[in-house]
Amino acid sequence: MSNKQDLIKQMLEMQHKFSEYEHQSGVDPEDFYLPPEGHPLYQYRQKYNELALKVLEMAHAERGSHR
Repeated sequence: MSNKQDLIKQMLEMQHKFSEYEHQSGVDPEDFYLPPEGHPLYQYRQKYNELALKVLEMAHAERGSHR
């Protein structure tokens, strides 16, 4: 999945799932920052950040700018 629009779509889906989880269960800061393996938020931040950085790099490449 390397298309910028696909990555953005995946990020929006992740945000939607997070919002649903938050409304149903609430989010404890510890579960957000250090969720145990198997938790619905396990590696959420890392994966979302990875996608966001890819989108940022693609946007810079499109414009010929640098970070």
